[in-house]
Amino acid sequence: MPMLRSDARDNRARILLVARAAFAAEGLDVPIREIARRAQVGVATVYRHFQTKEALLSEAFGEQMALCSQVVGEGLAAADPWTGFCLVIEKLMEMHALDRGFARAFTSQLPSAVGLAEDRDHTLRLLLELVRRAKEAGSLRGDFVLEDIVLALMANEGIRAESPGVRVAASRRFAALMIQSFQASPVPTPLPPAVRLPLTRG
Repeated sequence: MPMLRSDARDNRARILLVARAAFAAEGLDVPIREIARRAQVGVATVYRHFQTKEALLSEAFGEQMALCSQVVGEGLAAADPWTGFCLVIEKLMEMHALDRGFARAFTSQLPSAVGLAEDRDHTLRLLLELVRRAKEAGSLRGDFVLEDIVLALMANEGIRAESPGVRVAASRRFAALMIQSFQASPVPTPLPPAVRLPLTRG
């Protein structure tokens, strides 16, 4: 990337900051025009830095996607496949609880967002290998499919709480419930502490 003037660097950084916040709070359908308005730049300025919305998504979530891949790699490196599988579920759910936009980027079909889609597909291939190992070890139920992780992440993304800390706490309890349901021969174990959540969406 060519060296940008300081004002252009500031604009780019502000656009990314606004885009991450908007996608996290409202999902991936926030239009470029609205992102430009919140970043206090023109639409043309956004497109000068990011030629497409998919390019903006890739840049906004590239770091998180790399971290996601790293987490799955840690799971594959574990000596026991089930321990690695549990670690991945717990960490991915925590990441997704803290960043709704990233959750939607990960679970949505984004065929045009080449960079983001390729990174996500690489992570999914690693997950498939971890699932295979956990099944072969007899720890993961035989009818488990990769879409069950996506379903759990989508449900986890819906957690509403008054603070990030409470969202993470609720996510940990939900992850523990999911892990027990995924286990081939579930052994009831104490769940993380429950947290108070709103019963209606506000």
